Amino acid sequence: MLIRNLLGPCTRRFTKSAHGTSSSIVRHSSSYIHWPFFSEEHIMIQESTRSFAEAELQPIAFDVDKNSLFPSEVIKKIGDMGLMGIAVDPDYGGSGMDTLSYAIAMEEISRGCASGGVIMSANNSLYCAPVEKYGNDDQKQRFLTPVASGEDVGCFMLSEPGNGSDAGAASTVARDGGDHYILNGSKAWITNAYEARWGVVLATTDKSLKHKGISAFIVDMKSPGISLGKKEDKLGIRGSSTATITFEDCKVPKDQLLGKPGEGFKVAMTTLDGGRIGIAGQAIGIAQASLDCATTYSLQRDSFGKPIASLYAIQEKLADMSVMIDSSRLLNYKAAMLKDAGKPFTKDAAQAKLLASESATKCAHQAIQILGGMGFVSDMPAERHYRDARITEIYEGTSEIQRLVIGGAVVKEYS
Repeated sequence: MLIRNLLGPCTRRFTKSAHGTSSSIVRHSSSYIHWPFFSEEHIMIQESTRSFAEAELQPIAFDVDKNSLFPSEVIKKIGDMGLMGIAVDPDYGGSGMDTLSYAIAMEEISRGCASGGVIMSANNSLYCAPVEKYGNDDQKQRFLTPVASGEDVGCFMLSEPGNGSDAGAASTVARDGGDHYILNGSKAWITNAYEARWGVVLATTDKSLKHKGISAFIVDMKSPGISLGKKEDKLGIRGSSTATITFEDCKVPKDQLLGKPGEGFKVAMTTLDGGRIGIAGQAIGIAQASLDCATTYSLQRDSFGKPIASLYAIQEKLADMSVMIDSSRLLNYKAAMLKDAGKPFTKDAAQAKLLASESATKCAHQAIQILGGMGFVSDMPAERHYRDARITEIYEGTSEIQRLVIGGAVVKEYS
C-alpha cells in the first residue's frame, strides 16, 4: 500500500527559508541518492517527504524553535500523508510500509525540522510499534487506529526522575484493584506529553520479581489522576513538548494491560530497539541539514577573491561530514532491512544510533566552524542544528548505553 496523499500538492521545490538572512544562503541539496536496494516506493517516499519537508517544515523551523511551538498544523498534514503510522497495518489506520521506508522518511522530515522528526518518531516507534506488536485486536482497533491514522498523538512513558537509563528500576506501581489497576508514580522526559491522547506506560506490578515484575499499560491521557508538569525549557528540539507525567490513583481498566503481566520490560526493550532506527534517522537528517548549510555557505562566501569552498581546509571538513553521514545512513538502512527481514537487529540498531547521533553533533559543530561568526547567530540554522543534534546522543539510550549493547553483543558473538 502506498502512503496516502504522499504525491499530493506538496511536491514543489522550496529553497528559501522564511527567516531573514538564511533565505539567501541556506537551501537543501537538490540531489537524491537512490540506493541500489531502493524499490520504486522507497524512491517515491524519499522524494516526496523531502519536497514536503522543504515546503512545509523548513520555512517554519526557526519559529518552531524560537517560540517552542508544537507545529500542530504540519503534524496534522504528516498524519494525513500516512507518516504517523507509516509501518502500521492498514487495518489499523497505518500505511503498511516497511521499516526502511520509515528510516528514509524520518531522515527527510528531520532534515526539514528536527522537532517534527522527534514528534513523528515517538508516535511511530514508541507508541504505535508496541501497541501493534503486543496488543490484541480489540486494543489495536480502539487505541492504535486513531494514533496511526494521525487523528491522535501517542506517547511512551518509561523513564523516571530517579532511574535514568535503568529501565528495570521502575518505581511507578500498578496495584490490582479488581477490574482495574491503580497507578501511582511519575514518569519523566516524556515526548509529546502535552499533545498525547494515548500513552503506553511501564509500571511495577510485582516488586519481588524486579524487572520481571514490570507490566505495560495503555492509558487514556485524559483519565482522572493524570497530571502534567511544566513543559521543559530545552536546549534543542524545542517544538516537541517534554514534561513529567504524574499518576495519582489513576484507574486503568484491566483490558488495557498491554501484553501479559510481567512482560513490561520485554515491551520496553523491543520498543527501544526499533526506536533507535527512528532516532538514527533523525540524527542523519540533522547532520545532512548541517552539511547542506555549510556547503551552500562555502560556495557563496568569498575570501581572497574566491569561494572558501575551494580551500583545502574547508573541503576537508566537508569530506569528513559526507563520510560520517553516508556511513550512518548505510548502518541505519542495514538495521531497518534486518528488522524487515525478521532477523535480529538489536546490535545493528544500536550501532546506527550511536554513529548517527555522534556524527550529527560533529557535523553540526563543523558547520559552525565553516560559517564562522555567521554560524554562531540564530539568523542561520547552523546553531539550531547544533542544539538539536545534542539530544540524539541521549534519548532512546545514551551513547554509553549503546556501547554497552554493542560491546555485549560482540562478546556474545565470540563466546
